[in-house]
Amino acid sequence: MHLSNLDKEIIRQLQEDLPITSRPFLDMSTSLNIDEEMLLDRIREFVNRGLIRRFGGALRHRQMGFEANAMIVWQVEEGRAAEVGTKIAEFPEVSHCYERRVHPQWSYNIFSMVHGKSKQDCEILAERIAKAVEVDSYRLLYSSRELKKNSMRYFLEK
Repeated sequence: MHLSNLDKEIIRQLQEDLPITSRPFLDMSTSLNIDEEMLLDRIREFVNRGLIRRFGGALRHRQMGFEANAMIVWQVEEGRAAEVGTKIAEFPEVSHCYERRVHPQWSYNIFSMVHGKSKQDCEILAERIAKAVEVDSYRLLYSSRELKKNSMRYFLEK
């Protein structure tokens, strides 16, 4: 799979924080000396070719004033997992939600991450979600410290 120098430079720039502007891709395309539509087309092609699997933001919750974050793990009947996971993911306080296989020592199959100003905020939110999805079996797992908040980086040589 051949990547041009422009492709590599686009990937380098996509690894950086996007500028907080109304059109961050316009800013990026300007620095690459291409038009915005060409940049967006290249990014779509990267996704379609599988060069980029996901594109998303990373919330640095502690910098935003959220001191507590909890992974709420839910024990959901297999036949309801997709429905319940979708409902949980609709809560604006949930940053991500996914399903995992259960194991003999771990019967929780839905995982959702929430952030709050305090542990009490997370607990109140968990109760609200539990009531909305009608699931009583859940646990809150709190982070004690943050070990990593960055992704793999490619084409760093210049």
